[in-house]
Formats: sequence, structure tokens, C-alpha cells
Amino acid sequence: QEQLPAAGDAELRGLDGQIAERSAQLQALQQSCRHMEAELRELNSSMTTPEMAKEVEALRKDCASYTEKLERIKSATNHVTPEEKEKVCREQQLYRREWRRRKRMATELLDAILEGYPKSKKQFFEEVGIETDEEHGVALPA
Repeated sequence: QEQLPAAGDAELRGLDGQIAERSAQLQALQQSCRHMEAELRELNSSMTTPEMAKEVEALRKDCASYTEKLERIKSATNHVTPEEKEKVCREQQLYRREWRRRKRMATELLDAILEGYPKSKKQFFEEVGIETDEEHGVALPA
């Protein structure tokens, strides 16, 4: 560096101005580059035109099959009438009430037996072979 001539203040200020200008240009180019990279990632992650065409065709086929299925259901003659539905609901209520009544009777009977039984309730159920609703994960419908 000793072989190079010494720069004056005006020349140094000019060089500082160029450095600042080039730094601003660099930042602008880097920002533009980041924007373009983000746009490229977005474009790469989106579907291509042939892929979209295939997807549209598959959706149209699905739509057609669902429309056909709906028409078959609408044209079916074996619909449940409101009277039949009401009859089934009444029968379900009847069976549910009977289930509750019989379960309550069985529970009361077993509790009466267990009052004088020397072992635990679980041991009694095992010896007699009683299976409860709870053991099988069955709950009374609401």
C-alpha cells in the first residue's frame, strides 16, 4: 500500500458516497432476490396445469357418481313411512323401559343375596357366572 498514492479528503468522501450508493443497491437487489425466491417456492408448491386437469376430472367423476347415487336413493320405493318410524320408536322405548325394570329387579335381588353372602360381590358374580352390562361396555340408551 505504500506504493499507492495517498488519497485526498475529497476523493475519500467520493469513495464513501459510492460505497453508500452500492450498499443501497445491494440491499435493494437482496430484497428483490428474497421476493423472487418466495414467489418461486410458492409456484413450485402449487399444482401444475396437467395436475389440476386430472384433479378436476377426478372431482367431476366423484360428483357424477354421487349424483347417480342420490338419484337412486330418491327413486327408491322402500322408504320408511312416518307411521313405521313412530312404531319402531315406541317399540324401542318399550324395550328400554323393560330393560331398566329387569336390571333394577336383578340388582335388588342380587343385593338381597349379597347381604348374607360372606365373600365379595365380584367373587359371587364369578361363582354364579353373572355377566354385567358394564363388563361388556354396554350402556342403557338415553
